[in-house]
Amino acid sequence: MPHLPDVVLWSIPAFVLLTALELVSYRLHPDDRSEGYEAKDAATSIGMGLGSLLFDALWKIPIVAIYTALYELTPLRVPVLWWTLPLMLLAQDFFYYWSHRGHHVVRILWACHVVHHSSRKFNLTTALRQPWTTLTVWPFYVPMVLAGVHPAAVAFCSSANLVYQFWVHTERVGRLPRPFEYVLNTPSHHRVHHASQGGYLDRNFGGILIVWDRMFGSFVPEGERPVYGLTKNIHTYNPLRVATHEYVAIGRDVKAARSWRERFGRVFRGPGWQPGRPAEERTTPAAVPERVA
Repeated sequence: MPHLPDVVLWSIPAFVLLTALELVSYRLHPDDRSEGYEAKDAATSIGMGLGSLLFDALWKIPIVAIYTALYELTPLRVPVLWWTLPLMLLAQDFFYYWSHRGHHVVRILWACHVVHHSSRKFNLTTALRQPWTTLTVWPFYVPMVLAGVHPAAVAFCSSANLVYQFWVHTERVGRLPRPFEYVLNTPSHHRVHHASQGGYLDRNFGGILIVWDRMFGSFVPEGERPVYGLTKNIHTYNPLRVATHEYVAIGRDVKAARSWRERFGRVFRGPGWQPGRPAEERTTPAAVPERVA
């Protein structure tokens, strides 16, 4: 298999440069609709990103072992060639969509992903606010490995997807020309994804492409200005609390539960699930009427 570069490592200089340019742009041209940067928030996001590099290196050990075992079991092999790599990226983006969607609608998975949504700011440092418990992500890419994609190629595609998403975390880019907005995940689409309003919740899960959201009914265009953060914000800059607060909440709810049905619901139902309620507090994609741009 050909050597594939570490795209995240190679992209770090670009991350730093773009963040600096965005910060300067707010200083030179303030936006009354956006608060731009806040020092403690940005520092927390950067700290979470640095911590994620350490923890991802630890989680990589068992995940690589599982992927390697599955890869050896399957007789299928997909070579890494100029024409197969785009297909791998397409497949990874498809499974990323379902992983991302799953991490919004299953509470124990949300406990991992909630970290990324915990900032009430939306700037390029928000892209760096990554979880430390990504051990919940690997099962979604098992089909690629079983189809014969080498684990290293899966990792490369995942890294490329992550790098692409860095630039969509900004309010300094408006809507792009319609063909781009129709096919790609853009800042406009991702602002909706990070919004906490009911009509925007659990929408626009795409990584590189937005077509999956259009196909599977989870797309909403940007209309009213998004309000960022969580439906119940955590009011802390402590990285450890940011990383673990939802797991702590799950443990507290499970301890207080009165039945095994409630315990199961507290872990595996939606983040806003309450026993005895006919509808969940968090709005699911199927329950929200599509907005008109």
